[in-house]
Amino acid sequence: MAKESPVLNATTRAGTGKGAARSARREGLVPGVIYGGGEEPVTINVKFNELIKLLKAGKFLSTLITLNVDGKQQRVICRSVQRDVVKDLPTHIDFLRLSPKSRINLYIPVEFIGQDNCPGLRRGGVLTVVRPEVELKVTASDIPDHVTADLSGMAIGDVLTISKIALPEGTRPMITDRDFVIANIAAPSGLRSAEAEEETAEEEEA
Repeated sequence: MAKESPVLNATTRAGTGKGAARSARREGLVPGVIYGGGEEPVTINVKFNELIKLLKAGKFLSTLITLNVDGKQQRVICRSVQRDVVKDLPTHIDFLRLSPKSRINLYIPVEFIGQDNCPGLRRGGVLTVVRPEVELKVTASDIPDHVTADLSGMAIGDVLTISKIALPEGTRPMITDRDFVIANIAAPSGLRSAEAEEETAEEEEA
């Protein structure tokens, strides 16, 4: 299962409309709504400071969130954040409830294995991680906590792409139009300098 999702506290909001929303903002809250999952929509307020912290962490629209509404927890994903056109601060937020069969986009961490069986690393090469996470379409009831990237057999200069990673059943990458890079084995700085000197000498001789 997936790693523990961030928790965002919320309270139900009795009033609706612009007046109730403005009142919530004056109290340091951001109005919002939860919908989907075969249940009726529920209007809520979330704490401005908690929401800002999650927004600044990045990838908010592709992060599974545990929403704690008056003590009742439910898994949701954000579908929309409305912002003030001048201050660029959140003014309203929409959450989608997730059912076990929901298909959602999430960033899943990449775990690297096989370092001991990687000739490139044994020769002093350096693992350069291009994507420590990959965005995958997954099923809400079966979210992997990571995908595994095996470095076994990789030499200096080799590149590891998404097609070389065995993804969990039922998942697929969001980027499908190209075989994007996850990591590569770069030459150590000393070797790169020596190669550069050799190339310069060959050019001068020519």
